[in-house]
Amino acid sequence: MPVKAEMPHTHHRILKERVNRIAQGKQLFFSNEWIRVDDWHTNPKTRFRYPKNQHWTGIATLSPAAGDIKYVWEKARFSFLYDLIRFDFYSAVSQSDQVFSCMEDWIDHNPVNRGPHWVCSQEISLRVLNWIFALHYYQHSPALTPAIFSKIISSIYAQMRRVSTHFKYSRVILHNNHTLTEAVALYSVGLLFPFFPESNTWRRQGKREFEAEIASQIFEDGTYIQFSMNYHRVAVQLLTWALHLGELNSDRFNNETYRKARKTVAFLQMCQDEKSGQLANLGNNDGALFFPLTECHFRDFRPQLHALAALLNMPDQYGSGSWDEEAHWFGIVRPKAEHKSSSVISPGVKDFKVGGYYVVRDDQTVTLLRCAAYRNRPFQADNLHLDIWVGGRNILRDAGSYSYNTEANWAGYFAGSASHNTVTLGECDQMQKGPGFTWSHWVRDANGSAFCCDEEAVLEGQFTGFTFLEKPVIHRRRVSKAIGRLHWIVEDWLENVPDNRVLKQHWHPDNTFFENYRITAIDHESKCIVPEKLPGYFSEYYGSKTECIALVFPFSGSYIRTEISHISL
Repeated sequence: MPVKAEMPHTHHRILKERVNRIAQGKQLFFSNEWIRVDDWHTNPKTRFRYPKNQHWTGIATLSPAAGDIKYVWEKARFSFLYDLIRFDFYSAVSQSDQVFSCMEDWIDHNPVNRGPHWVCSQEISLRVLNWIFALHYYQHSPALTPAIFSKIISSIYAQMRRVSTHFKYSRVILHNNHTLTEAVALYSVGLLFPFFPESNTWRRQGKREFEAEIASQIFEDGTYIQFSMNYHRVAVQLLTWALHLGELNSDRFNNETYRKARKTVAFLQMCQDEKSGQLANLGNNDGALFFPLTECHFRDFRPQLHALAALLNMPDQYGSGSWDEEAHWFGIVRPKAEHKSSSVISPGVKDFKVGGYYVVRDDQTVTLLRCAAYRNRPFQADNLHLDIWVGGRNILRDAGSYSYNTEANWAGYFAGSASHNTVTLGECDQMQKGPGFTWSHWVRDANGSAFCCDEEAVLEGQFTGFTFLEKPVIHRRRVSKAIGRLHWIVEDWLENVPDNRVLKQHWHPDNTFFENYRITAIDHESKCIVPEKLPGYFSEYYGSKTECIALVFPFSGSYIRTEISHISL
């Protein structure tokens, strides 16, 4: 819990506004959109109402008529409790009645194993973790009567029996952030509620499975199995929760879990924009921020990385700021002597070959090249995507994810190659999109490097893709970043391109790019290529998209050279 202190006036006002909206029956969806929610079972976007008394095995989660079920699940995660608890803490205005009223209402309207909120074990686990946080904060509150406590505990027990019974599905079939969340919930409930008959079993199982999943889901270079920055942050928060809970209860996790945690913090910090705290919008991003414990922007990773780094006794890369609050809520406080006075993240060039990321940090810039061979399920066809940050702005960016349950054209666009800063063969993606999250013709052969050469930092990548064509296409990219200057040269070579295919080099600039930067390209004959400005789309938050400019350089032959520079040069 934070040291009692005054919250900045602006932050307090914003927090109070959120709390007032929650009291009015509104819910903040995916850190972006306020929508009134009338009950636990109606999708507020489509008005489809899920049957609350139907067994969860009969609930369809991908129904076009129902729309995206995440709009029903979001409130039932109970992440909004953190706004109420934080407002309570800073204002000394108790929110306990509202907190327990919401929990009781959910219990009353969601019979055990019935309805949409019993479908997904991760959703159940997250709800239980957030209830545990609220029970801990209000453990001495008069509002937590024996009757209410008994009702909540009985529900937690029923929910965790559901998770435990079906954990094998998550471990064998999903093997991702779902598995981590469920393992942490099993461990936490088993440890904190020893009076359940299965508590010892759940505690041991949760700890064992979490250790095994961290060992396999976080690769040796610190990258993450889902190739998603946002899902990687989910793993970071779960690591902080689990490791600290274990330490507080003299039940420390194994050394391998700590080793992988340190590697994963180092990777994310290397890719992080220093000014904004944000990372590239790479991979699937469903808006998940499990424990929103600060007033920082949704995409600012400093709160989560600061908390885990402090727990691991890693050097403080950020100094003091509003991101400190998350660590304090977890009970993690650095000795004052260890705090830096300002943000300092070391510059350099680094390759993360296992996950397929190649990065150069230089003078307020981050340049990241994506190049991955898939041994685990891919989510987006983003090979050789180039992401560039300058002074807090993502000047060349990934378009994002938008929605997992939407029209095929939108799903194809945001997951496909054309929404990334790479090259396509006409309208073809690098792999072939299947239903849901599936792809066929995975990219299996890819490699890259990152190094300094004279006064340049160089990122290189090459992969064999488009294997559904008669001859697979080899795409090689070299990015040269002038050290200390806002200047990039991007060279693309392609082999085995069919004669009837027009190549397209795609760029997705932010809305200030053309005011400050120029981008030009020439082909294999050194002829200037006239770019096309087309409608593009950007999704910073799940469920929302905005139209913007997409720049396309159409070219033939096997080579294109693109120059990106600041206008002052």
